[in-house]
Amino acid sequence: MNKPLPVITPVSAPYWQSLEQGALSYLHCVCGHRWLPPRPQCPACLGTDWKWVRASGRARLISWVVYHTAYHEAFAAELPYNVALVELEEGPRLITNVIGCADGRGLTAGMAVELTVEYEQNVPLARFRVAGTVQK
Repeated sequence: MNKPLPVITPVSAPYWQSLEQGALSYLHCVCGHRWLPPRPQCPACLGTDWKWVRASGRARLISWVVYHTAYHEAFAAELPYNVALVELEEGPRLITNVIGCADGRGLTAGMAVELTVEYEQNVPLARFRVAGTVQK
């Protein structure tokens, strides 16, 4: 069974295009606020004068949970798996997965993680690995 796919909109298209190029981008408003996921108005000032900025790919792990039950049958074969909240070096936070430690062992709050782009069903997804580990 296939996993649910993201809906790509005109507002979010640059995010997905950036991932296709192996990078992660976020929105940056003239008021200084930076955010993800993409939306047409700045969540801080409600302004529309923003631009896309490429992230460094460095982040820190804020929190995570490990799923041992599949709430959608397409995820059953991946159990256990983690869902993590990371904070990019530039400030925006992103819900993602930390690869290489699906069961959550070895994860600690505040640890450094780095972007890796993985494809599922031909869609690039922003995932993270513990900083300094080799991508397989």
